[in-house]
Amino acid sequence: MTKIRLPVSVPLVSEPMGVLTSLAAARRNILSIIPSISVTQPMVSGRTGKRWHMVMDPAAIRRMLLENLDNYPKSLVTKNLLKPAIGDSLFIAEGAHWRWQRRAAAPAFSHRNMLNLAPFMTGAAERSSARVRDAQAQPIDMLQDMVSTTFDVISDVTFSGDGSFDGDAVHRGIDAYIEEAGKISLFDILGLPDWVPRPGRMFSGQSLKQMKHIADDAVEARRKRGPKDVPDLLDLLLDGEDTETKRRMNTAELRDNLLTFIVAGHETTALTLAWSLYLCGFDQDVQDRARAEAQIVLQGRAATGEDVAKLPFIRMIADEALRLYPPAGMISRTAMADDTLCGREVRKGDTVIIPIYALHRNQVLWEDADAFRPERFADRKAIERYAYLPFGDGPRICIGASFALQEAVIILATLLSRFKFTPVPGCTPKPVMIITLRPEGGVWLNAEPV
Repeated sequence: MTKIRLPVSVPLVSEPMGVLTSLAAARRNILSIIPSISVTQPMVSGRTGKRWHMVMDPAAIRRMLLENLDNYPKSLVTKNLLKPAIGDSLFIAEGAHWRWQRRAAAPAFSHRNMLNLAPFMTGAAERSSARVRDAQAQPIDMLQDMVSTTFDVISDVTFSGDGSFDGDAVHRGIDAYIEEAGKISLFDILGLPDWVPRPGRMFSGQSLKQMKHIADDAVEARRKRGPKDVPDLLDLLLDGEDTETKRRMNTAELRDNLLTFIVAGHETTALTLAWSLYLCGFDQDVQDRARAEAQIVLQGRAATGEDVAKLPFIRMIADEALRLYPPAGMISRTAMADDTLCGREVRKGDTVIIPIYALHRNQVLWEDADAFRPERFADRKAIERYAYLPFGDGPRICIGASFALQEAVIILATLLSRFKFTPVPGCTPKPVMIITLRPEGGVWLNAEPV
C-alpha cells in the first residue's frame, strides 16, 4: 500500500508537562502543548497551574459556542494578550457590550458591501502578480508578499487611500506588538489579572500609542470630511447604528474595532493565502486543476468579486488550507459556572480550550485527517457543523468571514492563473503559533509564468 505523502504538521506532545515546561513550549509554539491523544478523543483534561479541558467533540463545542454561550466568555489569557492592542472591541467584548457593537457593525459586512469593496482586492491581486513577475524566476517568499498584499487591501478598503492614514506606521505597530508582547507569559498561565504588568508588553507600549493615535486622527478626519460616493469600511462603520438602542460608536470604539479589523483582516487572510500557495506547491496535481479552472474563468485578467462563485475548486483549496492550518489554531474560554461537557465535570473557573488545530485533524471526524484533500469540501453539507471552525461559530462567528474568503479566492485565482509555483528545496515552512498559526521561515516558492 502506498503511503500518503503529508504536508507539514505540528508534533503534538505525548508526555505530561509541568507548568514551566508548558510555559517554555507555549512561548515557542502554543500548539506544541496539545496532547497527541486529542486527535482521537472527544475531550482531554488536566492541570497545569489550574484545571483545564480541551474539547474536540462537535456537540460539546456547540454547547460552548451556541447553547450556553454566556457561560464561556473568552479567557483571561486571550484578553490579556489582545486587549492592549484592540481594546474592548468586538473581538474582546462580552455580553451586552458585545451585542450592541455587533448589531451596529453587521450591516457593513453585507454581501452587497463586500462586492462593492472587491475592486480593492482585484487591484491588490494585480500588484502582487506584478511583483511575482518582477522576481524573474528567483525564489520569492510568498508569505511576505501575501502580508503586503492583504495589508494593501485592508488599508484601501478601510480608508480608500485618502491620505488620512499612515498604513506603514500602523503595520509597524502591529508587528512590534505581536513580536514583543504576544508571547504568553507565566502570569497568563497562572491567570493573573491584566493590570499586573507583563514584562514583554512594556516594550511595545510606544508603538501601540502611535498606532492608536494615527487611527484616532483618521476617524476624526473622516467625520469632518464625510463619506465618499462609494463608502469604504470606515464610512460604513461611522454610519452603523445599533438597531435596538440607536447607539453609534464613538471615536475610541471605532478606533478599536478598526484596528481589530486591520489586524485580523490582513493577518489571517495573508496566512490563508500563504498556506494555500504552500499546499499548491506541495501538490502539483491540485495546482494544475486550480489553474485550469482559473484560466477558463478569467481569460488572462485578474479575478473580481463576481468571479468568486465561478471558482469552486479554488475556494476548496482555501477551505482545506484553513482546515490544516487555521490562523486561530486554539481558542480559550473560562467557565463562569459548573457545567458538563462530554459527560465530564467542568467547574466554575476552569479553562476550557477548543484546540481548533487538533479538532480539524481529529481522526474520528476527518478521513485521512493530515492529508491535503481539497475535494473533501465539494459538498459543504457533508462537513459536520462544529467540526470545522476556521472562523468560529455561533453568534460570535467572525464578522469578516465572507470578506476574507472573497479576498482569498480573488488573489489565489489571479496568481494561479498566471504562474506555476514549485517548492524551493530545503525551505519547507514550519507551522508555529504564537497568536496566529504562521509558516515559520516563510513560504519560499519558485514562480514560472504560464
